[in-house]
Amino acid sequence: MKAPGRLYKAAVIAVHALVGWAYCGVLIGVGRQLLPMHATLVVHAVGAPFGFALISLLYYRKFAFTNPWQTAFAFLGTVVTLDLFLVAPVFEKSYAMFTSVLGTWMPFALIFAATYFTGRWSMVSRKKGVGESGRHQVSGNAGPVENPGGRV
Repeated sequence: MKAPGRLYKAAVIAVHALVGWAYCGVLIGVGRQLLPMHATLVVHAVGAPFGFALISLLYYRKFAFTNPWQTAFAFLGTVVTLDLFLVAPVFEKSYAMFTSVLGTWMPFALIFAATYFTGRWSMVSRKKGVGESGRHQVSGNAGPVENPGGRV
């Protein structure tokens, strides 16, 4: 099988970032229906990094095309771009969301941190031999063990 091309890799990263952004949108959308605005923003600020940590973990376990810095910048860049050019002008009809530390800037920073540190942890785990099951893999010869004495 041929190695994945640049377009495929970019699409995989973009899809993961879009899923994270949509998850944040659900947190805000549902939160607005059920909670006061301040509580919704707190839920978003806490929930966003957890969602992106999970999405990053899935990305690193299956693909890992980029290092943690690149992934964090790509994920956050996607979120900021969509918030700036879609959420604020189309859904909110205002850029006031960018004046809120709790509603915008804290989640941005925590999304970046969660993505970056999940990537770092994933890379360290991979180097230590932790497999997809989360258990350490046995290194060395996995074949049959020789019995030099011939005894059972």
